[in-house]
Amino acid sequence: MVDVKKKSSSIETQSRATDASKMSKTLVLLMAAGSGLTVASIYYAQPLLEAIRQSLGMSVATTGLIITASQLGYALGLAFLVPLGDLMERRVLAVWMTVGISVCLAGMALAPFSSILLAAALMMGALSVVAQVLVAFAATLARPAERGQVVGTVMSGLLLGILLARTAAGYLAQLEGWRAVFGVASGLMIALAVVLHRGLPTYRSNIGVSYPALMKSVLSLLMEEPVLRLRAFYGAIAFGSFSVLWTPLALLLSQPPYRYSTGTIGIFGLAGVAGVLAASMAGRMADMGWTSQMTGITSALLVLSWLPLKLGDHSVLMLVFGILVLDLTVQGLHITNQSEIYRLRPDARSRVTSAYMASFFAGGVFGSALSSFAYAHSGWQGVCLVGTGFGMVATVLWLLTLRRR
Repeated sequence: MVDVKKKSSSIETQSRATDASKMSKTLVLLMAAGSGLTVASIYYAQPLLEAIRQSLGMSVATTGLIITASQLGYALGLAFLVPLGDLMERRVLAVWMTVGISVCLAGMALAPFSSILLAAALMMGALSVVAQVLVAFAATLARPAERGQVVGTVMSGLLLGILLARTAAGYLAQLEGWRAVFGVASGLMIALAVVLHRGLPTYRSNIGVSYPALMKSVLSLLMEEPVLRLRAFYGAIAFGSFSVLWTPLALLLSQPPYRYSTGTIGIFGLAGVAGVLAASMAGRMADMGWTSQMTGITSALLVLSWLPLKLGDHSVLMLVFGILVLDLTVQGLHITNQSEIYRLRPDARSRVTSAYMASFFAGGVFGSALSSFAYAHSGWQGVCLVGTGFGMVATVLWLLTLRRR
């Protein structure tokens, strides 16, 4: 087997110096904005599901697959595209993936049938992993003492993109229809590609191996690093719980007793602003070495957040409160996980990101699929039961890990 670790640590070329000057506030904000705008692409559809269902004559179960397809594509992109950041020039990679997102969003805007829409959503999700390319890029350029804070800032931008995507999509669809949302987003990606081309530094990690050997090394990292395996599992649980909530939420809010419009449904995305605050706070706490405490707190909250959410089928206040707690919890655990894994292999951060985030979104796909099934057969109470189960698994895992220590 090719020794990727030795080669990657011995050969590294860059066209600009990789010192702290690269992580100026402007560059950090650019990476945060780029992450937010690209990952937003997989969340535009969430408040639009009922409008899309009626327009294309889709069943409830098939409509939920729009979210599942984009998340499955994201998981595939994490597994097969993000590692390219350790092989290619990262600015070029980010720019061309952003252009690809634009093409896929245009396909979704023009899709005449549900099959075409699902295929475009799958490909769009795969290319949207450029957000994680930028996160790993930021972790590489940051000084060790500030890495948690830099990653937290970039992730805050990513989370803002998710929140604003739902809200903006809901209102734009109410004014111009759901197709206009994807059309406008397609144009936005072209503009972003130009900005990234001009603003990102050029950086290449030349590890001197083929793509198959690169992919093999991702699996090797999972086998060799127990911390990576543990944090990948926590990430899968966290995003699985997140997807359990958001996959059927638009369907719940569009039906009695709520009957909300797409614009009003989009506003619920703003309830997740707590996640943005958690990202910044978790990054600072990780820099101080409090990752175990944060893991325990967030794991317990993954369970407790579903208590108010259970009442959300008839109480909007409880629903909003539950969304706030769950989003804060998921993002806090996510940033804690990232702060831990980016300490492992400085020469392989794109591959570490790939291994972790592929597990993260695989959990999301699993949670989304379970949630769609539960909602179709048992309604909102079934969804809450599934979400509680995800939280209980995380809590038990933390207690077992704590006991071993």
